[in-house]
Amino acid sequence: MIRNYFKTTLRSLLKNRSYSFLNITGLAIGIACASLIFLWVQDELTYNHNFEKRDNLYTIYENQTYNGKISTFHATPGLMAKAIKADIPGIKNAARMDGMGTQLFALGDKSINEQGNYADKEILSILNLPFVHGNPINALDQLHAIVINETMAKKFFSGADPAGKTLRMNNKQDFIITGVFKDLPKNSTFQFQWLAPLANIDHSQPWMTMWGANWARTYVELEPSAELASVNQKLHDYIHTKADHNITVCFLFSMNDWNLHNNFTDGNMDGGRIQYVKIFSFIAWIILLIACINFMNLSTARSEQRAKEVGVRKVMGAGKGKLIGQFIGEAIIMSFIAVLLAVGIIYLALPSFNNLIQKELTVNVLEPAHLTYLVMIALVTGFLAGSYPAFYLSSFNPIAVLKNIKIKSSAGSGLIRQSLVVIQFSVSIILIIGTVIIYQQIQHVKNRELGYNKDNLIYIHTQGKMVDHFASIYNDLKKTGLVENAALSDDPVLEVGSNSDNYTWEGKEAIKNPLISWEKVSPQFISTMDMKLVAGRIFYDDAKLDSNNVIINEAFAKQMGKEGRIGGIIRDGGKKAYQITGIVKDFLYNDMYAPGAPVLLYCNQSGNRVLNIRFKSGLNLRDALAKVGTVIKTDNPGYPFEYQFIDDDFNQVFKTESLTGTLSGVFAGLAIFISCLGLFGLAAYTAERRIKEIGIRKVLGASVSGLAGLLSKDFLRLVAISCVIAFPVAFWALHKWLESYQYRVSINWWVFATAGVLAMLIALATVSSQAIKAALTNPVNSLRSE
Repeated sequence: MIRNYFKTTLRSLLKNRSYSFLNITGLAIGIACASLIFLWVQDELTYNHNFEKRDNLYTIYENQTYNGKISTFHATPGLMAKAIKADIPGIKNAARMDGMGTQLFALGDKSINEQGNYADKEILSILNLPFVHGNPINALDQLHAIVINETMAKKFFSGADPAGKTLRMNNKQDFIITGVFKDLPKNSTFQFQWLAPLANIDHSQPWMTMWGANWARTYVELEPSAELASVNQKLHDYIHTKADHNITVCFLFSMNDWNLHNNFTDGNMDGGRIQYVKIFSFIAWIILLIACINFMNLSTARSEQRAKEVGVRKVMGAGKGKLIGQFIGEAIIMSFIAVLLAVGIIYLALPSFNNLIQKELTVNVLEPAHLTYLVMIALVTGFLAGSYPAFYLSSFNPIAVLKNIKIKSSAGSGLIRQSLVVIQFSVSIILIIGTVIIYQQIQHVKNRELGYNKDNLIYIHTQGKMVDHFASIYNDLKKTGLVENAALSDDPVLEVGSNSDNYTWEGKEAIKNPLISWEKVSPQFISTMDMKLVAGRIFYDDAKLDSNNVIINEAFAKQMGKEGRIGGIIRDGGKKAYQITGIVKDFLYNDMYAPGAPVLLYCNQSGNRVLNIRFKSGLNLRDALAKVGTVIKTDNPGYPFEYQFIDDDFNQVFKTESLTGTLSGVFAGLAIFISCLGLFGLAAYTAERRIKEIGIRKVLGASVSGLAGLLSKDFLRLVAISCVIAFPVAFWALHKWLESYQYRVSINWWVFATAGVLAMLIALATVSSQAIKAALTNPVNSLRSE
């Protein structure tokens, strides 16, 4: 029987080649698109699944209250890990880790910058990293021990066992390799290439051993039997028991939430990447729905052409059950053919898709989850598409069919097909509107006044003697004639990593404790960034002359009230006094969507981590970078010249939003394409069914344009209904999405009008080709049998 289903299916496919092509192609494209999105979703949902203990792993977060507003931070005091392990029951292990940094490693004449972390030795047990060489139990016992990943080992040792060998870090200290661990997957929060003991960091700074200074990330492993609520209760006011810090409360943040739920508002978990996972999952299901609707629409529409076949089979003794099985079987076979085609499309499109989303996704159709998904899609789609014609056609009276008595399609079947078309275009219009609004929002933020010029600006992470030799580096850079200016700073201009609530000034209310960001910079920073000075002056070239002076921005000046002026005095922790020597226009950092936040700049280049270089405009940047690289390597020998463009970092800030907009645009186009495939098939089917009516109208004098309009208007009416449904849904969804941004674009009416007109034009172009073709048909050919 199944063999017979294959035969009848093949016969039907060959007999109706164009419809078969539209039907199978539309479903295959839909399945392929949805599958690619689901691969991305799976990658996001399985973040950190490489860590076996993830259900018991946490990092400590702090909620700090400033001026009544709660801010959430992941940095903690350096003393916390050891203390909570001893004091709080249920904590099995705890370890500190600094922020990821880049260090230079050398072996012979080979020098490579690698990213990694300093951490307590307990981190190896907590993360349970799989080691290829060495023993994780004692790998970080020695002060100058280091563990590296497989990729780093191959770079330096070409696959040989590196255990016991040494690498020199920053041309200063040799580190003994005590272990090699497997590379961490891309969908892991941790991306370090090496780990070394945290004790290597200079702890001579007093703030590193203070409960009031947050600089380390603390990771915790709970006992399997521990109650999270009980541990959190003891952790809540833990810092307050160690220091007078009423503003800080602590809590454990689960590893399972690090990737998808990492956004906090007023101290509470408030979304994160999970909203994009939901958006893309919704888009995937919608595209799949559109493709399935097409498949069902065309299958049911064409099924009525097989009425005589049903009549003959009934006369020959076929029962209703066999007919139902035949039609459903044929639909499922066609569905499986579409799935096979979709698999081919997935493999062909995956490299481009990976490039678009900047991931390294892979697909394996034999993987149980992937195989189950594809089989279920084929079975469900085939069953739904075949069920209606199966039950409908199997109920035909064979005598009426074989006597050529016209079988009228039920009003319900036409209404169902029309409803499905409306759903298709409603979704497509929503996606079009969403794409436009997302693009507008991104451009709205990108084009706002930043407070500095990001063009022709690069930065380098300082290494070696770069800070000590800055004066000579600066002079040599200027001598090239290519560099407009250069300056040192603690961080790139897009971010400020340090803050404090200890600043005081005359007239400050005692109950207020605003959090102020601060940064140490060299005297050239303001002019290098091309910031606008609104009052006072910039720092003198001789930094010593401004050792007791600071520059603040307008937001800080406003917060200080009357003391926010040139000559105003700011005290750091109520001790050292600094005089305001300049006020700059607000500039954006950390949060590109928020207003400019208060910031204070010290004229102090000790320990600066970043060298900023601005090139003159109109240069060939490739040649300019080569010459600047030569200067840097000459003045700071032994270190490679590696740089980043500020505008690239700026664009990276909008990576998720840009990806959302791009994918929405791509899949909106594909959704419309799939919808048009179905619309094209239905238009052809409608024209074929009304061919005699068209012939009679032509004989009676109807024009080609009139007939084309007659056939097109019904479909255009469906698109118009789609607009009525799509507009309010799109407005509501996008309004909710925009509410999460402080600086946002307005939703304009013309976006909806444009989307509606575009959908109308696309539908008209799709339908009119078939309508005109039918209208141009010679009426003699359609009426000769009458």
